[in-house]
Amino acid sequence: MNLEELREYCLSLPHVTEDMPFDEDILVFRICNRIFVLTSLDTIPLRVSLKCNPERAIELREEYPNKIVAGYHLNKKHWNTVLLEGLSLSLIKEMIQHSYEQVLSKVPKKLANSLIAN
Repeated sequence: MNLEELREYCLSLPHVTEDMPFDEDILVFRICNRIFVLTSLDTIPLRVSLKCNPERAIELREEYPNKIVAGYHLNKKHWNTVLLEGLSLSLIKEMIQHSYEQVLSKVPKKLANSLIAN
């Protein structure tokens, strides 16, 4: 998955926005103003940081030790940094979807219900 494919997939998820809140190099994708994907535009090969259930995060790190590590400069329990090169597209999309759902599950119910209504 390259950067354009990453953008296209993330923006295809309901109510996702993108911005660069930290500097010109860090692109983030959000749901309800909460980040679920971060990536550096200057890093090659492409890496992304994704929110993850703690148990699943450990499983992924053990299964892909050279591709998935504890979140770089993030909460190591809840975030993984993923080297996309060499991973299957289906696994990458599954991890992005999981990150989206992890963040969405923490959105206040009133706000989440307003998204569903729209």
